[in-house]
Amino acid sequence: MGRKGQVSLEFLFVFAIMVLLLAYSINNVTFKEGSTSVENLRIQVALEEKSLANAISNTINQVYAQGPGAKATGYVRVNYLRDPQMLEKATGVKSPKVFITYENGPLITITGTGSTVVLAGPDKNAFWSESMYKKILSSSSSIWSPKGSVKVDSKTAYGLEINPSDLPPTLRIVVEWNPDAPEGWKFNSTTEEIRINIKPGG
Repeated sequence: MGRKGQVSLEFLFVFAIMVLLLAYSINNVTFKEGSTSVENLRIQVALEEKSLANAISNTINQVYAQGPGAKATGYVRVNYLRDPQMLEKATGVKSPKVFITYENGPLITITGTGSTVVLAGPDKNAFWSESMYKKILSSSSSIWSPKGSVKVDSKTAYGLEINPSDLPPTLRIVVEWNPDAPEGWKFNSTTEEIRINIKPGG
């Protein structure tokens, strides 16, 4: 009887230690200060940036493939990109903004106080999606509204600079190829859309 009691007590002791270790490891890996850990948050932000780049690229590809007069609409859900506090925590950038430019495809990054654009390596924070529409629009300052700029490889790149809190949960991307209109990219928080006119050869 004494031996069984000792085994039960040892089992309970080992079980209690295992539960404590499990709780501690879950707390360290998944949570920090009551919310998602910085590393997990960084991954989620990066996934949304890439998803946004792909959605823009895919919609532009549809229009480009159809030719002049074509129009297409795409949609992308954003959660982390529309939360300034999450972006600040994930990137360490103060007053973060979502920055979108175009260099043979959309390039998305987070700009703000203390931000630098890293295109490759473990600290990569800019996400690009290749498009069939081959054009460098980052050097043009007049086509973006609201316009922003950032240094990319020591060059100034112009693009859309959007306040995260202005982004809707589902962002609409409207692309058209109107040969009579100039190249243009405009974000409108009221209509919850990015409206793009492409102009190949123009």
